[in-house]
Amino acid sequence: MEKLSLRGFEIYKGLLDLEAQQALVAAVREVAKAAPLFSPMTPYGKPMRVKMTSAGKYGWVSDRSGYRYSEKHPEGMAWPDIPSEVLDIWQRVSGSDRAPECCLMNFYGETARMGLHQDRDESDFSEPVVSVSLGDDGLFRIGGLERVGSTESIWLSSGDVVVMGGEARLTYHGVDKIRFGSSRLLSKGGRLNLTLRVVD
Repeated sequence: MEKLSLRGFEIYKGLLDLEAQQALVAAVREVAKAAPLFSPMTPYGKPMRVKMTSAGKYGWVSDRSGYRYSEKHPEGMAWPDIPSEVLDIWQRVSGSDRAPECCLMNFYGETARMGLHQDRDESDFSEPVVSVSLGDDGLFRIGGLERVGSTESIWLSSGDVVVMGGEARLTYHGVDKIRFGSSRLLSKGGRLNLTLRVVD
C-alpha cells in the first residue's frame, strides 16, 4: 500500500486486497437487491451516465427538484444498512468520530463519466468524504475550489481509497473516463465507486 497526497486529497493506493474487494462487491450486490440501481435525472432534464443506489440512513437522489439526500429510494423503499465491510474502511482512514450516514454507490459502464463537481449537499463540511474504487481503472481529475482553473489527474485502480477532507473537502473533482476491461473484479467490466458521507 502506498499513500499519496494530491491537492489535499489523501490517496491510499492498493489499500484493499483482492479478498476485501470481492467481499465489497458481494455486499454491494446485496444492497442493490434491496434498493435497485437507477439512473437519476439531472435538474436540467438529462439522465446521468452513471447508475447508482445507496445504503444508510440517507441516499443521494437527483431529479427535476434538484440534488439532495432522501430517506427513501425513488421506488419508495428505505435504504438498506451500510455494509460492515464498508464501515470498516471509514473507521480505518476517515479520522472521524462520527459514523457515515450515506454510502452512495455509483456504477460506471464503458462510456460513463462524472463531470467536475463539489460534494456540498451535506451539512458539516468538516467531515470528510471517503471514496472506494472497485473494478476498472478510473481517471480521477482534481481541480480547485472554483470550477475554472488548472486540474491534475490520477488513475485510480481497484482497491484504491481516497479521503477528501480538510481544506480539500470542497475541491472540484470528477471522473473523465474508465479503462474498460482493465480489471476482472466485475464479470462484465465497469467500475464501482463507493462514497461515504456524514449528511446531518
